[in-house]
Amino acid sequence: MFVFCDISGVRISILTFLLVSVWCSSANGGALSLTQKNIDMTLASNELVFINFYAEWCHFSKLLAPIFDEVADKVKEAFPEEGRVVIGKVDCDDESSVASRFHITKYPTLKVIRNGQPTKREYRGQRSTEAFVEFVKKQLEDPIKEFHDLQELTKLDLKKRMIIGYFDRKDIPEYQMFRRVATNLKDDCQFHVGFGNCSNENCDFGPLIPSLDASKAMHPPGTQIIVFRSDKALSNDDDEIYKGSLQNFDELNIWTQEKCVPLVREITFENAEELTEEGLPFLILFHAPDDLESMKQYKDVISSTLLDEKQNVNFLVADGLKFAHPLHHLGKSPSDLPLIAIDSFRHMYLFPSFQDIFVPGKLKSFLQDLYSGKLHREFHYGPDTNSEDSQQAIGQGKVQTTPPESTFKKLAPSKNRYTLLRDEL
Repeated sequence: MFVFCDISGVRISILTFLLVSVWCSSANGGALSLTQKNIDMTLASNELVFINFYAEWCHFSKLLAPIFDEVADKVKEAFPEEGRVVIGKVDCDDESSVASRFHITKYPTLKVIRNGQPTKREYRGQRSTEAFVEFVKKQLEDPIKEFHDLQELTKLDLKKRMIIGYFDRKDIPEYQMFRRVATNLKDDCQFHVGFGNCSNENCDFGPLIPSLDASKAMHPPGTQIIVFRSDKALSNDDDEIYKGSLQNFDELNIWTQEKCVPLVREITFENAEELTEEGLPFLILFHAPDDLESMKQYKDVISSTLLDEKQNVNFLVADGLKFAHPLHHLGKSPSDLPLIAIDSFRHMYLFPSFQDIFVPGKLKSFLQDLYSGKLHREFHYGPDTNSEDSQQAIGQGKVQTTPPESTFKKLAPSKNRYTLLRDEL
């Protein structure tokens, strides 16, 4: 049985023709085949596009294909309205230019596009129909929680970074811009919003955000306000009011991203694969779950002394109980927390003492020893006897000349889930 899309004798615009063509190409069900000809229109005309980048010859792509087609049918049934969501697929051999555009380095790669913008994170969860459908539903949830009284904000989680907006009403361009940014960055921040005209102390953000000048935080009628509230329990980062244009998406999006994505991030089992793919060594603080003070101290030292290293290393914190295995490889236990280590994806190197972060230049020198190869050289040939630190360590019997192999490289993309392009060359 063949399905034809006959539009002969009908005069239509190019855009309508493209829309009809897209509908026809998916009329038989399954994921929509995206090509260089239809991908831009599809991305621009849908709130969410979930794409499977695959290769016909790839074993893992073949396993995923029928599952993804089933997902497409279930999602269409759950969200039939136009412009909401599309489940698509790209044959990377036939559409090599599209694959290059999205920097595909392994098959299959699952990417999310929101409002025409690729998200930073790929889908790395369970590859089942149920998991995919649940993921799509989660992506389409409203990213913003509405509050009706400023006092509600006093009950928000102090361990979360937040963007808080106050607008006259929903049907204004400024709020639509705010919602678009929230949709893109909801994985990195919590977004909250209130509505209504404010001309008195009831709209004073000052008590909620003490670091801001209360007079600047007033919300007179016709003036919208957006503020950043830091994760006060985990950092000493300052709160800040947005002073840019609410009509400029790029400006608001960049500011929000800078506030939502901290210099020092938490590594979890859920995001470890993503972080390893960035290809940068890890400088990790392992801490006890309830030890918030060491986290703040570590973050302060990083932001004040190592800001210029952010292109060379990933600054991370890790729950020392959840990541007990790396501690064991380092010859340590939870009773030794907090401690700092570098994982170069070849070996792990232990920083002498957490308290040494307060010694000017000590942590930076530790990084420089990684870059120069000194840490690796001492691994093979023993400590540098000309080093003051090494002499002190020898005297205390603390020298470790056989650092363990990297444990975090094992959390990198698995060969049991992907065909890596670099392995095919």
